[in-house]
Amino acid sequence: MPSAAQAVSGVAPDRVIGNGTAASCTSDAVVAAVAQGGVIGFNCGSAPVTITMTRTAKVFNDKPDVVLDGGGNVTLSGGGALRILYQNTCDPAQVWTSSRCDLQSTPKLTVQNLTMVDGNSAGQGYGQGEVYGGGAIYVRGGQLKIVNSRFFRNRCEPSGADLGGGAVRAFGPAAPVTVVGSTFGGAAGYGNQCANGGAISGLGASFAVLNSLFSDNKATGTGGGGGGAVYQDGNKFDLSLCGSSLHDNAASQGGGALFFVSNDRTGTMSLVDSVLKANPSGQFETAGLPGVFVLAAPGQPVVTRSTLSP
Repeated sequence: MPSAAQAVSGVAPDRVIGNGTAASCTSDAVVAAVAQGGVIGFNCGSAPVTITMTRTAKVFNDKPDVVLDGGGNVTLSGGGALRILYQNTCDPAQVWTSSRCDLQSTPKLTVQNLTMVDGNSAGQGYGQGEVYGGGAIYVRGGQLKIVNSRFFRNRCEPSGADLGGGAVRAFGPAAPVTVVGSTFGGAAGYGNQCANGGAISGLGASFAVLNSLFSDNKATGTGGGGGGAVYQDGNKFDLSLCGSSLHDNAASQGGGALFFVSNDRTGTMSLVDSVLKANPSGQFETAGLPGVFVLAAPGQPVVTRSTLSP
């Protein structure tokens, strides 16, 4: 496992949410901790706890990088009503720190050992159209890393072109996303849904996905409907899928598992030691690649020790 993909140490957190009881772990406490940045841990007692968010937690661009570590015992819920976590380097309310906010590589957001459920970003545009999508997490600019985390029943807009990311939405070339050892869906009734990218969606953003599971996610759109598990669109970006399983995802139109369109044909896709099976595409997919629709650089995708089957 490359060092950049490993979890961040949470042994000595900068901030701790809760004082040892489940009742002390509140939405307000999560929002306040994320706003201050740094390594954030939880002290909610020994039993698993679910915190239902009443406001979206937002990363401030002028604060330290955020590491949100649930310790394997914490679930953040959007209650079916709101997005759970938001980072946007071009949102003036989160403080501009660069003249080219769309290209900056900070802040870095890490979500680890955490479960996110029932996020819903439908209609939450913050006055900027590109902010749509990302029922659990939306990131524009900076970087995002997800380690050992789970995403269940998150939603965004059910239809529309370029609207995507039932669980995670990344926008822009400065928003590379690394996903490690994580589960999106995993069983019937647990999947994530959106118009495009039932689980994760990127517009001009690169993804590196390692040792992860995507199943029972759906791309539902009619004006879109691509990428039951993963959707990527834009110009130059990449997808590296390694050691992962994608099965029983579905798209109403193209790419039951993966939808990848590099408009200028510079994007690259690598599938290594992975299994893609039973990912139906409603209308179209690339010949010889069941569950995949890809328009990319010549010679793509590069498939190594991987199995793709209907």
